[in-house]
Amino acid sequence: MGQRALPLSDPRLGRAVQAAGATDEVSGVALLLPDGRADSHRRPSTLSYAAQLPFARSLARAGVGDGLAVHVLHYRRRGWNADDAHPAEDAAWAADEVQRRYGDVPVCLVGHGMGGRAALRAAGHGAVTSVLAMAPWLPERAAGEPEPVKQLVGRRVLIVHGTNDERTDPELSYRLAERAKKSNRDTCRFEVHSDGHALRQHRSEVVALAADFVRGSLFARSYARPVADALAAPPPLGLRMPLAAGFGRSLRH
Repeated sequence: MGQRALPLSDPRLGRAVQAAGATDEVSGVALLLPDGRADSHRRPSTLSYAAQLPFARSLARAGVGDGLAVHVLHYRRRGWNADDAHPAEDAAWAADEVQRRYGDVPVCLVGHGMGGRAALRAAGHGAVTSVLAMAPWLPERAAGEPEPVKQLVGRRVLIVHGTNDERTDPELSYRLAERAKKSNRDTCRFEVHSDGHALRQHRSEVVALAADFVRGSLFARSYARPVADALAAPPPLGLRMPLAAGFGRSLRH
């Protein structure tokens, strides 16, 4: 007798992560999309949500004067699940929910691992103006079509990948960025040398880069020079931009 699939629970948008001094007025939203698995119909672990909270708090502190709201999405299922692409569907639902709660504000999708793929895939939503994909899990092209990039046109796109990532292939994110750059010049990619999938070794630099991109994309602030240079540079320079040590410290001077 086969195992009966559980009905899908609804996705949920976590409570806004706020920093001290935050105002009630929201001018832009960062939607955080956690990592997951290629195939699983189980409900997501609470640990995947909790793992995003320190990063969410860092973004909230960085955008406290801009009216930034940060939410972490609770998926229906922990897996991508082939053509079902549950996390991408959930991300689109979350963008709808942001509009319901806050009105017509810009949204930046921020995803890690499987969440990075979901962020890239859901970028075509009308509220989404930018995408930050960190160590995105992307499939090898076999007999099927390549991962789509047309939905990225008109969005600011930043991909960040550790060169020693053993879970998701950095070369695949480079190839996707290369294809995206052909139709969307506002695409760049940073490489975090010697870092792995979790991007822990250079966490402060990665967080600073993310905060700079999110604030610049949502609130029309000037990007830090390396980000502006990466967006402007042709391939491969703007798609293999090294994340310099001390990136965050340099922004404070």
